[in-house]
Amino acid sequence: MTDALTAITVLWGFVFIYAVMATMDFGAGFWSMVYINKTKTKATNIANRYLSPTWEVTNTFIVALVVAVYSMFPKAAYTLGTVLLIPGSMILLLLSVRSAFLVFSNIAEDYRKVLTYISGICGILIPGLLISVLPITHGGFVDFAADGSQNLNLVRLFSSPNEYAFIGFAVSSTLFLSSLLLADYSKASDEIAAYYVYRRDALILGPISLVMAFSIMLTLRNEAQWIFTKMMEDLNILVASVVMFIIGGLALVVPSIGKKKLRGMPRLAVIMITLQYLAASYVYGKAHLPYIVYPEVTIQSAFTDPNSFRALFTTYIVGFLILFPGFVYFWSLFMQDKRYLRQKKVKEHS
Repeated sequence: MTDALTAITVLWGFVFIYAVMATMDFGAGFWSMVYINKTKTKATNIANRYLSPTWEVTNTFIVALVVAVYSMFPKAAYTLGTVLLIPGSMILLLLSVRSAFLVFSNIAEDYRKVLTYISGICGILIPGLLISVLPITHGGFVDFAADGSQNLNLVRLFSSPNEYAFIGFAVSSTLFLSSLLLADYSKASDEIAAYYVYRRDALILGPISLVMAFSIMLTLRNEAQWIFTKMMEDLNILVASVVMFIIGGLALVVPSIGKKKLRGMPRLAVIMITLQYLAASYVYGKAHLPYIVYPEVTIQSAFTDPNSFRALFTTYIVGFLILFPGFVYFWSLFMQDKRYLRQKKVKEHS
């Protein structure tokens, strides 16, 4: 494996981790807004309980992602930074508004509903803007001039069916993954009413996400034949990902082990759906190589100095070894520690 391929693998790993964590985070904010007036199910309490400790953890990965792009692929960072000036600025603005309003919603009691609505709407808009980066990299939307200037053709971009297929997939996946995780978290917290609410949402949104994924493939075939053809070379992995999706869906309807009155094993569903997204993203990422922005920017042409990369890569490994045990402990505390869950429930009833 070449240094450039190692670097893009690390970068894609950051993209996948952030994509999964951010969709769950953004979706939880949206569900908090949707169920804010339905107090009997405690669905909003569950969403807020999830949001409280995780939104800052999620933000660390977008910082790592940006730093990785600029340090490992500086020439690609120049292109992406230039053509994504407008959508990137909108993303930063919405992230800032959402973060600020999430904090203030826990302080300003009189304005909690308004602040929750604004942060929830921002949270559902951000994934759609973030995923817009992918169609841009497929080619045809960036004009490369002879003098070296680069411009994003917004009219061409927002008249592309593939762009809207990606946006629809981002929104549906955000709501699907977040409802799935919140169902698991509700069950772990013994909030059965909230569990059935989020389980129902996941069962509805799962098929919608699958339909949007197929719409991406159909529009790719017409607009970016090069990447569609390469993805079809790994058709067996794509089929396996669909099988994992079906298993994840079935896990939500089978009887729960140990609790005869409940239906569904959301923890198994979360694992299978995450693996499904990992398999599909692997096929897409592999097919995208060697281009970062087709056809002008490749991983080789945008790569940093090899010596600098080796130093950066060593730093990333050391940082990962330091942070990983903390993330494992955080997850075990958040999802498995019954004392932590009971403490939260006591606070809500006090």
